[in-house]
Amino acid sequence: MLQSLQVHNFALIEDAQVEFTPGFNIFTGETGAGKSILIDAFGIVLGGRASTSSIRSGTEEFRVQAVFDTEGDERVSAVLREQDIDEEDSLFLKRTLTAAGKSRSSINGVPVPLAVLKQVGRLLVDIHGQHENQSLLQPKMPLHLTDAYGGREGATVRASYDAAYARYVETQGVLAGLEARGGERERLMDRLQWEINEIEEAHVTPGEEDRLKDEARLLQNGDKVRQALGRAYELLDTEKGALDLLADCRGEAGTALRFDTALQGVYDGLDSAWIAADDAKSRLRDYLESHDFDEERLGRVQDRLDLLYRLQKKYGQGEETVLAYVADAREQYAELQDLDRRLEAARRELKQVTAVLQEAAAALTRVRRKQAAALCGAVTVHMRDLAMPEGRFVIECTEKEDFGPDGKDTLRFLFSANRGEPLQPLAQVASGGELSRLALALKTVLIHTTGVRTMVFDEIDTGVGGVTAQKMAEKLALIAQENQVLCITHLPQIAAFADHQIRIRKEAEGRRTVTHLQVLTPEERVEEIMRMTTGAHVSKSAETNARELLAEAEAFKRKARAAARKRKG
Repeated sequence: MLQSLQVHNFALIEDAQVEFTPGFNIFTGETGAGKSILIDAFGIVLGGRASTSSIRSGTEEFRVQAVFDTEGDERVSAVLREQDIDEEDSLFLKRTLTAAGKSRSSINGVPVPLAVLKQVGRLLVDIHGQHENQSLLQPKMPLHLTDAYGGREGATVRASYDAAYARYVETQGVLAGLEARGGERERLMDRLQWEINEIEEAHVTPGEEDRLKDEARLLQNGDKVRQALGRAYELLDTEKGALDLLADCRGEAGTALRFDTALQGVYDGLDSAWIAADDAKSRLRDYLESHDFDEERLGRVQDRLDLLYRLQKKYGQGEETVLAYVADAREQYAELQDLDRRLEAARRELKQVTAVLQEAAAALTRVRRKQAAALCGAVTVHMRDLAMPEGRFVIECTEKEDFGPDGKDTLRFLFSANRGEPLQPLAQVASGGELSRLALALKTVLIHTTGVRTMVFDEIDTGVGGVTAQKMAEKLALIAQENQVLCITHLPQIAAFADHQIRIRKEAEGRRTVTHLQVLTPEERVEEIMRMTTGAHVSKSAETNARELLAEAEAFKRKARAAARKRKG
């Protein structure tokens, strides 16, 4: 339930704060005073679209805050837990928009994305304005409202259909993919076989490219290597070369060692150096004898590297990638070889899935036809209460050939306002006033389906008056017994039913125009009803009429409350 609304620098509203009560809250005031502006601000704090054009001229930003009592609303609590927002005694929604177009949203002081604010707003408030009346004319609205009226049974059957339809779409996609591959199977198999042969015949091994690059580098520099190693060998092996010199050094150290054992380390080092040098000489000789640095070998290595380069350019960088490609190609080839079997299996599965979906669609159609008839019956009762005693409202149900996301049903609103007139599509025959009354009848019937505790009616009385306005007021009052209702109205018959009446007026203050909100006392309500009834003409009879309207409205509400208590008891 909405507890309060604060609006700062929004359009004509400089600063306004209004408290709300349970039951029927009504806004009245002259045309252009700013009643719809207040509802617009309320819609924005619930996540609606905001424009910088709504910022009061001469200011930098507007700010709107709404405070709700959400005790016991598990849906809201779940969203708060999901967003890691602490629950408090009240729920605070806040929205700010700067002149630069920067929007900020928060819940209980915690910044949240606008989508989260909108998600919470949908759980808290249902705003019904003139454009919602027109929404009854949208093609999908009959289906939507019938499903909403379906209750637990309808939700269960719809869930079964949704699951079957999802499986149906998935199976259709698999089959379509297989059939598409089947049309190109021969071409695909030829290509895959050619690629498999090309890679397999190359006998690619991991690490081969690096080894070949090392060998090519060596072969390309073979002369330099041979010359360098040849000189090293000569320096070791010639007379009085390195080996001979090391041998002489070792001999001299051995002579000295006989007289001083402390030289043992020196001798051992020279001995090890000679042994190492002699081993190196042997290795150099073997290397020079076994490596001929053949130009033909270099050509073969380069050809192999070129082959690996071409393969990697086609199938991916690195031998591992090429090998992974051929493994995948073999798997695809095997699948294509097995395509006929898989196609047959997919067709059998689609047939089975279609049968399940057909049963689910038939069950959904049966429930919808039953719920559509029940909804029409309930709405018709309320239509007659709303001064359409001969009105008829029917939801026509026809079945399509193909399955769709919403089943196989096409639903259409048919309407007749007068006896003897044939039923026709709602969009062709309903006047604005009739559409308003029908929308209210539907709201009354569907009041328990949304779970929303606050309902806003923005000038729902457009195009009605007299007895019809009285009946509409009674319906709104009945809704307000179970839900909090906020209503903008120009009709005294509706205003008289308020539990809490707020007058909105526009005044010039200096060079600016400002909108003010005032909660009316009982006597002020009499004055406001008089204004709404007779305008500037004030008379004793006008006052008497206003008091009678208020008294009759109060009597109706007392009687309705007593009847409600009796039903519950």
